[in-house]
Amino acid sequence: MRLELVPLPSTDVDRSKAFYVDQVGFNLDHDIEPGNGMRVVQLTPPGSACSIVIGVGISDPTAAPVHGLHLVVDDLDTIRRMLLGRGVEVSGVSDMGGGVSYAYFSDPDGNSWALQQISR
Repeated sequence: MRLELVPLPSTDVDRSKAFYVDQVGFNLDHDIEPGNGMRVVQLTPPGSACSIVIGVGISDPTAAPVHGLHLVVDDLDTIRRMLLGRGVEVSGVSDMGGGVSYAYFSDPDGNSWALQQISR
């Protein structure tokens, strides 16, 4: 079993797509409209085997946001600076001890992400 796709609620697909591609740096895999008013936008973080999907007719846009999605990074400070430079509001870095650090951000619909670095 592989986790490969996580649907996220979005009230404005174009705004969400721009946020993830232009600000966070996800790759745009698909933006298709197969018919009946449906739209599927699949986006993948660089280096990840798991994607997110937003769109119309995929999930309930009024559903509660998804919280606590993790993006595991090698250099938290560099990624945080890059996101801040692209206009993403990112928290400060929290050192959890044991070589684990986090920073947090949310998309325009309140879906929340944790940037996690585990130093080895």
